[in-house]
Amino acid sequence: MTEAFDLDPAYLTVNHGSFGAVPRSVQAAQRAWAARMEAQPTRFLATEAPDALRAAATVLARYLNTDPEGLGFVTNATEGCNAVLRSLRLAPDDEILVLSHGYGAVRKTAGFVAARAGARVVEAALPFPRPTGEAVLDALAAALSPRTRIAVLDHITSPSALVLPVAAMIALCRAHGVPVLVDGAHAPGQVPLDLFALDADWYTGNAHKWLFAPRGCAFLATAARHRATTHPAVISHGHGDGYVAEFDWTGTRDPSPFLAIEAAIAAHAALGGTALMARNRALVAEAGTMLAGHFGTEVGAMPAMQGAMSVIRLPRAGDTAEALALRQRLFVRGTDVPTVAIDGALWLRISAQAYNDRADYERLAGLVETALAA
Repeated sequence: MTEAFDLDPAYLTVNHGSFGAVPRSVQAAQRAWAARMEAQPTRFLATEAPDALRAAATVLARYLNTDPEGLGFVTNATEGCNAVLRSLRLAPDDEILVLSHGYGAVRKTAGFVAARAGARVVEAALPFPRPTGEAVLDALAAALSPRTRIAVLDHITSPSALVLPVAAMIALCRAHGVPVLVDGAHAPGQVPLDLFALDADWYTGNAHKWLFAPRGCAFLATAARHRATTHPAVISHGHGDGYVAEFDWTGTRDPSPFLAIEAAIAAHAALGGTALMARNRALVAEAGTMLAGHFGTEVGAMPAMQGAMSVIRLPRAGDTAEALALRQRLFVRGTDVPTVAIDGALWLRISAQAYNDRADYERLAGLVETALAA
């Protein structure tokens, strides 16, 4: 498996969740697209790229089981969330609902959009650690109100690595008449996806994390009922010509990450596809249990809410500043593992991907011990 990637063998990579790792075959596909573009940039961007982008969108839509006419490429899930939130027409005292474990950049976007309209951001406080699905739904229900205009729900939380019961959460919001934007930044390639079945109003996700696409490849899937009023974060020449036209051309950008999506999906399948997802979940569960036992602590998620990432509580209290300082000490010791502060405790977030095995996490335990003692 490690031969499929260009990772430095001297460095311990156990953080696929932040920026992914691109297999060599996908890098080659991207380079081939870039070479076609550089052979004659104007001809490529004006006459070849439009059809190639739609073909790539169709391949990705088939993988996600969604309508290609409602799928636009964006550079990352944060951009997808920006497109949706900045397309809203809010009134004073309207509410944007976010989760307490929501991604920081998206929470800032919600605050920015709300402040411009005199609206407010309401937080659903997720129980943690080891919440049940029922407890998550109760927290969401408690935060909904008649003023909620949109709920931003994380499919997999970034700081705590919880795989949330997003289908039930969407159904709950729909019962209250609240449209839903799902931030699925970590989901494609980590958990199976069927966007038609989920039926969210909007779903944005990164293909450049767990699905092996080059960095800068993400998507926003928008239900037909919202396409006329959902616009990209950058308004350009396609404005007014429909959803596809607006998202396919937001100005000059490198389309090669998007065009390599077929190669990325093929690489994921070649490394196991759904079997790889299951293998990664099993490996991270084993590693999390081992690390929690090593430190005499606990993992943050119940098995039903754990994917290919896990957080393990460290035997030390601390705030965000201490978490960042600890992470820097781990960087210089040769690993990229993130550390986060949640409710006054320090947690270690690990990932499992095709290039990892148990020995990686045994090595990690020693590195963390030395960093904690520093």
